[in-house]
Amino acid sequence: MDLLIDSFLSAILLVIALDAEMIAIVGVSLKISVISTLTAAVVGVPAGFGLAFGQFAGKRFVITILNTLLALPTVVIGLFVYAFISRRGIFGPLDLLYTQNAIIIGQVILIIPVVTAFTLAAISRIDERYRKTALTLGANRRQAGWMIIREARFGIVAALVAAFGRVISEVGISMMLGGNIKGFTRTMTTAMALEYDKGAFTLAVALGIVLLSLSFGMNMLFHFFQGRTQA
Repeated sequence: MDLLIDSFLSAILLVIALDAEMIAIVGVSLKISVISTLTAAVVGVPAGFGLAFGQFAGKRFVITILNTLLALPTVVIGLFVYAFISRRGIFGPLDLLYTQNAIIIGQVILIIPVVTAFTLAAISRIDERYRKTALTLGANRRQAGWMIIREARFGIVAALVAAFGRVISEVGISMMLGGNIKGFTRTMTTAMALEYDKGAFTLAVALGIVLLSLSFGMNMLFHFFQGRTQA
């Protein structure tokens, strides 16, 4: 118990002092997570929109697969991507393994289903009569689509917030594809795992405090935008 209390107090002091190593690790995590989330948004938001209004054979099956992918373990994604970017993989010559780009690729695969599913849910809540009325009044398909996106904007933002919260706290992909290289691919979660293995709890607890604070902030934003969507 004394070890826990001492580690917690030391961690608080480390956070207050803005320890350079801690800040560097947090910076890497934020950079990778933001890029992953924005990249997934470029794919996931249009995909969710297309699923909401598209009519094609097997649509229910595609949505079922999408919902299944929401629970895809990060270790499975890590193994899948590793097989492609390792030296013996198809993309081995690109030297992606153990780089930030490798982590980003894995995280994008992880959260595209999240962004797509949440966007689909947000757009599905919008009354179809909005789009039909816009088309009747002379708007083209692009203008009508943009109007629907504006109506569903809070739900879409909530999707991005949820996706960011998913990747900022994941460890499997970051460890397997990034290699936990100090100052380069070491994220908050992988650093915490390393410090725990070393028996050095101060930095691990400090990073845990930062991570919990970020996660709390993300959840507050998510519930705020979710509430605006339902209002």
